[in-house]
Amino acid sequence: MEIGRTLPKFWRAFKLLKQAAHTRQPDAVILVDWPDFNLRLAHALHRRGLKIIYYISPQLWAWRSYRARSIRRDVDLLISILPFEKNWYAERGINNVEFVGHPLAGEVRARYDRAEFCRQMKLDSRLPIISLLPGSRRKEVERILPAMLEAAALISDRRPDVQFVVVVAPGRSSDEIRDIVRAQRATPLPLPSCLHIVSGESREALAASDVAAVASGTATLEAALLGTPMVIVYKESAINWHTLGSLITTDHYGLVNLVAGERVATELMQDELNGERLANELLSLLDEKRNENARQRLREVANQLGEGGASERAAEHILAALQ
Repeated sequence: MEIGRTLPKFWRAFKLLKQAAHTRQPDAVILVDWPDFNLRLAHALHRRGLKIIYYISPQLWAWRSYRARSIRRDVDLLISILPFEKNWYAERGINNVEFVGHPLAGEVRARYDRAEFCRQMKLDSRLPIISLLPGSRRKEVERILPAMLEAAALISDRRPDVQFVVVVAPGRSSDEIRDIVRAQRATPLPLPSCLHIVSGESREALAASDVAAVASGTATLEAALLGTPMVIVYKESAINWHTLGSLITTDHYGLVNLVAGERVATELMQDELNGERLANELLSLLDEKRNENARQRLREVANQLGEGGASERAAEHILAALQ
């Protein structure tokens, strides 16, 4: 029903953009991400002789790889933000691809250090801190946060010194998190006494944390760039997971692992995500030697994402394509 309501709006936008491009005849059309819409628009406009520049490659390496032929046919320059994408396309005979680095590289930093974060949150900087990032969409949070809270309860039972921070993503409210925490408190497993809810300070929380549990997505790259060891988690509805699982062709789900080309961070997906398994993985990462090893590997991932200035490099490639 939701798709049915929004489809007319997208169709109107599609026709409006086609008409605007036909009327104005720009030197190039720059499309950003959103392949379901933009690949169709690229086809329509390229057929009319317009130069198509596509910024942020569709994740064809993960699913719908057959769409590579649309890139080959309709895109004059593809600007990539992930280091392995250029080779992926080259293996399929598509060479008009430039890697410029990830826009987050060089931009992700905490506004203040662990000591100040702990002072503001009334945490003890001498004791371990685990951040829980359950995602940015409502259904995500509803599915993922209960397992995170169960893990926190189990960890607290074994390690009462561990402090927990639940990070509220932009677009979500602290009240939503509190409702889930309240429901979890009604279960037999007691939650930690030190459990803080933080909004608007995800980077500060991650930077101050010894380890984190992070819902799969851009937040995993932020954790990597901040050097915080993590467990990557995700949980979908059963029907969506069954559908998506049959389409995804990569060995890894987390962006950190995809960039590294190996399992740098443990992934607990769908049925693998439960309180016991997550607690065990987070406790393991608190081990000093394993923690430092994870931080070293994350530094290597951060280096692969490029230096700061990705947007400037993208602009330079666009200007060169116009000459």
